[in-house]
Amino acid sequence: MTTAPWRDPALPAAVRVDDLLSRMTLQEKTAQLYGVWVGADTDGDGVAPLQREMTAEYDWDELITHGLGQLTRPFGTAPVDPALGAQALARAQRRIAAAGRFGIPALAHEECLAGFTTWRATAYPVPLAWGASFDPALVEEMGTAIGRDLRSVGVHQGLAPVLDVVRDPRWGRVEETIGEDPYLVGTVGTAYVRGLESAGIVSTLKHFAGYASSAGARNLAPVRAGVREFADVTLPPFEMAVREAGARSVMAAYNDTDGVPASADPGLLTELLRERWGFTGTVVADYFGVGFLQTQHRVAGSEAEAAQAALAAGLDVELPTLKCYGTPLVEAVRAGEIPESLIDRAARRVLLQKCELGLLDEDWSPEPTGRIDLDSASNRAIARRLAEESVVLLDNPDGILPLAPDTRIAVVGPRAADALAMLGCYSFPSHVLTHHPGVPMGIEIPTVLEALRAELPDAKVTFAEGCGVDDPDTGGFEEAVARTAEADVCVAVLGDRAGLFGRGTSGEGCDVTDLRLPGVQADLLDSLVATGVPVVLVLLTGRPYALGRWDGRLGAVVQAFFPGEEGGPAVAGVLSGRVNPSGRLPVSVPREPGGQPWTYLQPPLGLAGEVSNLDPTPLYPFGHGRSYTAFAWDSYSTGAEIATDGSYDVSVTVRNTGERAGTEVVQLYLHDPVASVVRPDVRLIGYHRLNLDPDESTRVTFRFHADLSSFTDRSGRRVVEPGALELRLAASSADIRHTTHLNLTGPVRVLGPDRRLLCETEVSGAG
Repeated sequence: MTTAPWRDPALPAAVRVDDLLSRMTLQEKTAQLYGVWVGADTDGDGVAPLQREMTAEYDWDELITHGLGQLTRPFGTAPVDPALGAQALARAQRRIAAAGRFGIPALAHEECLAGFTTWRATAYPVPLAWGASFDPALVEEMGTAIGRDLRSVGVHQGLAPVLDVVRDPRWGRVEETIGEDPYLVGTVGTAYVRGLESAGIVSTLKHFAGYASSAGARNLAPVRAGVREFADVTLPPFEMAVREAGARSVMAAYNDTDGVPASADPGLLTELLRERWGFTGTVVADYFGVGFLQTQHRVAGSEAEAAQAALAAGLDVELPTLKCYGTPLVEAVRAGEIPESLIDRAARRVLLQKCELGLLDEDWSPEPTGRIDLDSASNRAIARRLAEESVVLLDNPDGILPLAPDTRIAVVGPRAADALAMLGCYSFPSHVLTHHPGVPMGIEIPTVLEALRAELPDAKVTFAEGCGVDDPDTGGFEEAVARTAEADVCVAVLGDRAGLFGRGTSGEGCDVTDLRLPGVQADLLDSLVATGVPVVLVLLTGRPYALGRWDGRLGAVVQAFFPGEEGGPAVAGVLSGRVNPSGRLPVSVPREPGGQPWTYLQPPLGLAGEVSNLDPTPLYPFGHGRSYTAFAWDSYSTGAEIATDGSYDVSVTVRNTGERAGTEVVQLYLHDPVASVVRPDVRLIGYHRLNLDPDESTRVTFRFHADLSSFTDRSGRRVVEPGALELRLAASSADIRHTTHLNLTGPVRVLGPDRRLLCETEVSGAG
């Protein structure tokens, strides 16, 4: 029997796919362009925007006779035992393959924002905690572990990471982002992509592009960012992940920018992404994003028009389920209203990806192999390390931390004894399990209270909740104050409850009007401080909250951004001193809750000055974080004159002058005194974590290239301009330790897509 060319693994993928496409009918090609969401709830509270209104009806048996592009969240829709779920997915894949003429299985995708979003899988810290770690290598290790778990049960594609750059911390999805700086977001996000892809999982970059710049910080609101902000803040993380990590999928964002929806923007999805950046993978819709072109953006008058607009722009796959790319698209093509070439282009991209994944091979098998353990000891070890590295010690003015091992501790607050306090909105327990009361958590999640008691077994620990997360009841204040008055120190554990679409204080669709602590937690904290007992504030949140009200009144302040299933022991370890805190802020912590919710990337007129009575200076700046040891910095970089295509090494030696091992995060910022367009006062262009024993010193060298000073000029070109620059070695965006003056000489350079994106570093012994 002769094997058809498309089945021959010895042939190039392009040849195989071209042969397959030539054999397929219009319906068979179109079937590769949509997913199906089996078991999606059309009643009650959804996990995607407007889920009830947008979910279409279909006949499964009839549908799969033409084939199927994707299966949506077979593990992430309802609680399913991983081993049984893998077997069920294998059965579904066999049915799909058997039903169609070509035996092509579907590509299964899942959410994996902070771990595989399924029952009994490891719940890692949220991406904002990844940013706080400033540790791309560890994030890559986590990405690899998540990818292996996805592969072990038959999943092919992960919908992560989120590469949106925070522009307004009132936005509900801040917890899903890596931070407010594009270089930090890009480097950490790229590391995650590299890890996921190394395990054979297609990584999907979200949300392309501009989603986090929504007006008023409202979910899905229009974006009014200018061309230069879009090019210099929004896009670089995506470019980095495509070029440096080879991401194979991109998700089009919900938003419109200046009136053009991302899902129907050929300038974004084709000209920029494919023609300039060289992306060759698939572009998928955010859930219901194609249909939203008709129902929300109103740039299409019908489902067929929405399909045409999306396909013409370069959006290949409709997710999560068929609505526009199904019957409406097929009928419009047959009527001559939509060219079949658009279907061919998208189907070719989808089938090329399936070919790369081995789904077109004759020996393909959906059967899971090996033991399935989605919360292994090695997973938990990674989760613990990342949680520990991400905890930020914001303040410790009198050295009350670490806590004495035999002290009397009053633990107070609504987040102290709740396991869900550790988890973001895309963790399975917060995202799905809330719809299944009575089903156990599936993973062990120690609370801060439990972990602190285990960490300090000789301490006398009492507990009072005090209040709820966001309800107005102050009836528990009296007990909380009484427990505090009896103690040597109070640990107040406050923060967020993750949820979706208003069902939480943080998460998708949980936007806020200002940055006050939710509910009456601020009043509870005031009551605790008024006792005169030192109060250690521990925040478990998905965004930064304004803390100026308590500046100088607290014994210490510890910030953890939803640190995952091992977050309780990590926080307790910081409080006890077992863990020397090394996290740094990926977002600024504001002083005041309203007025100016800026990020640190501001030009002179965005900073404090006489032009306004509102002072946006943060209480704790981007990059800030304290330690239980001290470090001395010595720089050997004096400055130089280099060409606009030249490079320069900036070095600093850091010595641990304290009595215990610790980690310093050396940060490199760029200051451009004069440019042809307004530039941020400072912006991050490099960083490196240094782990040092007492009295140990290490030199870190940043290899600065002039490309890293580039920006978008008035004509829309990315340029390097001659003139003066300052390279600032710093412990935060506001804590500058050494400044190197450079003078760039020569002509203005116009950069292409091969520009340097990374500031390489080298670590050596002290010099």
